[in-house]
Amino acid sequence: MNKIELAKEIASRMSVTVTETLRFIDTMNEVITDSIIHDESVIIQNFGHYMIWNQSERMGRNPRTGQECAIPKRMSVKFKPGKGLIDKINGK
Repeated sequence: MNKIELAKEIASRMSVTVTETLRFIDTMNEVITDSIIHDESVIIQNFGHYMIWNQSERMGRNPRTGQECAIPKRMSVKFKPGKGLIDKINGK
């Protein structure tokens, strides 16, 4: 499902316009991104937990040439699904 398909589904379930739903999705994305940038995790009850983590420098390999190269350290985001989401996925 892409962003437009998600917006259409939400709009139909909430009886609002797709434009309003897209605005909501964009705003939610901005709020989550801003929180993560400021080193705050975001927890959505029964859905999941977004948290920032530091990936350390490591060795990698160029898939085309097979040559080893260093992959620099960077910040990344992890998502841990919540119990409610796991239960729904598993039919509980």
